Amino acid sequence: MGCNAQSAAGVPMAKGLDVGTMNITCAQREEDKIVFTQQRNTFVQVEYSDIAERMLSRSEVLHIRRDGEVFIVGEDALNFANIFNTETRRPMSQGILSRKEKSAIPMLQLIIERLLGEPGRKGEPVYVVVPANPVDADLDALYHSKTVTALVDRLGYAAHPINEGMALVYSELQDNNFTGMGISWGAGMTNVCLSYCAVPVMQFSVGRGGDWIDRSAAAATGLPVDKVTWRKERGLKLDFGSKVGDIDGALNVYYENHIDYVVQHIAREVKRKNVDENLQVPVAIAGGTCQPAGFDRLLAEKLQAAGLPFQIADVRRSDEPIFSPVRGALVAALSEEGGETPIKAVKRPAQQAKRAAGKGH
Repeated sequence: MGCNAQSAAGVPMAKGLDVGTMNITCAQREEDKIVFTQQRNTFVQVEYSDIAERMLSRSEVLHIRRDGEVFIVGEDALNFANIFNTETRRPMSQGILSRKEKSAIPMLQLIIERLLGEPGRKGEPVYVVVPANPVDADLDALYHSKTVTALVDRLGYAAHPINEGMALVYSELQDNNFTGMGISWGAGMTNVCLSYCAVPVMQFSVGRGGDWIDRSAAAATGLPVDKVTWRKERGLKLDFGSKVGDIDGALNVYYENHIDYVVQHIAREVKRKNVDENLQVPVAIAGGTCQPAGFDRLLAEKLQAAGLPFQIADVRRSDEPIFSPVRGALVAALSEEGGETPIKAVKRPAQQAKRAAGKGH
């Protein structure tokens, strides 16, 4: 299902798009609510046969045929990988387009096309969430940002990049005049933005995210990465009461290490920017990696102990961690359109985008 809703007056609305390493999400206002669509940013290759492709199409499994091979894309790819005990492949790595994956752009284009659908009018604005350059890795986000916005433009939209941390500030800190810190805990990167009255004071990323946690825990336990990811997303608690050597125990160890790592970089960047000591800073967090129970409490403890030059007012986790950045992108897009931005008291049902692709893609 494409993100194709229109306002009550029939006027096409702007959209937000978040192209993450693990999930790609779309947001659009529809009357008094925001409608989300989502797909996994992953794929798996299967052996081609006419009957297999017919079955995939009949089951509405999102897939693409290229060079005599069939690639299953999105949420269905993870299901197939678990059934056949194989690893999925990703168009992106460490928050940007993968340098090693030759099929990255066609797979990404298919998912984006299915999520956005056709524009209501030529040049309809789409604010695209993009990462900041990491301070700890030799990675340049510019090529990724330009490529993703070009894929959106190709569909007839007008793409506008928006920093991932700033998008989170727009989404979650409206009640504090868009002043505070947004930390987006993604799969490939962790993006941080400190904002004062909607003006970014500090924006950066680190080249670690949930994938690093999954790979580290998988190496420690000898389990496939996808199995660890599956467990992480189903009821993990950061309570350090897990048995040593099991999956939960390994995930707890690497989660704490990852939070320590991000907080250390926040302290360094704040010191480098000479941030005002009189600020009271609420911290908004979102992203798939921050979903385990206890994450917000552990982060608050680490930030309080970091010796930052300002007070941490609170740590508030989004009610919808996966969709918060794309919601902020939508707020920015609607602001450009001059329409009312649905910031408070909205219904936001998440929908899974799932549709078979034709052979010509």
